Amino acid sequence: MNLPYLLPRVVRHFLPEKIVRFLLLRSLVIEPGLETRDPQAAVQRYVDVLAERGDSLKGKRVMVFGYGGRFDIGVGLLEAGADSVVLCEKYAPPDDAHNRGLLPRYEAHLRLDGERVRPRDERMTLLEADIRDVKPGDIPPVDLVISNSVYEHLDDVEGITRALAALTSPSGLHIHFVDLRDHFFKYPFEMLCYSKSVWYGWLNPSSNHNRYRLWDYRHAFEASFASVDILVRERDEAALQKTRARIRPEFISGELADDAVTLIRAVVSQPRP
Repeated sequence: MNLPYLLPRVVRHFLPEKIVRFLLLRSLVIEPGLETRDPQAAVQRYVDVLAERGDSLKGKRVMVFGYGGRFDIGVGLLEAGADSVVLCEKYAPPDDAHNRGLLPRYEAHLRLDGERVRPRDERMTLLEADIRDVKPGDIPPVDLVISNSVYEHLDDVEGITRALAALTSPSGLHIHFVDLRDHFFKYPFEMLCYSKSVWYGWLNPSSNHNRYRLWDYRHAFEASFASVDILVRERDEAALQKTRARIRPEFISGELADDAVTLIRAVVSQPRP
């Protein structure tokens, strides 16, 4: 029994979401995603992926799926050439204290609405809804959908991917960076050792971790897109070998190279009708 893992996991499972959000935004105990830690680096990473394909942000309508409440990523995309940006977030409200600090430097993109900072609707808009409830025609089709460390938290990967595909233009592209590790990063595969009832009843954090593996994401993307390119960014075979005897069979493919994957980048296109 891995008590150094289990005890913090149980605490995290029952921790109120307001406390989790407080810790996350201040990088206390819980590490925020790249869009929060270093939004310029996040933008540059997407720019680099597009450049590899001979493409750019210029003229594109971009959706940031799960932007985290801070407007830096949207501003950065506009400054890098995007025509317009949709900031999509169901769970995290705008971080007014942080966003206020972006004024007046970015007043071309942001405005003060009483005590709150809001995007100027001309080029940056907020979409604060379950993406599965947004129908084609509710918003103009997007040319690019991006996310970082969001997919591993989804509770309906197939349904949400299908909904995002339906909002994507026929020539559109998705770039998703996904972290397959247990987010108690000292134990990257530990979450795979527990049954569904134990994981969801006692250990799964309030942010949710779906425990999808490489092949699960491949199947989910292929169901909604005709072109799927998944790049393995990192493997941890040593950590897998330490844990493998306790990992449940549904999380083992038998291929070490696949089972040891920890970080991936999915570039998908040609949304299926």
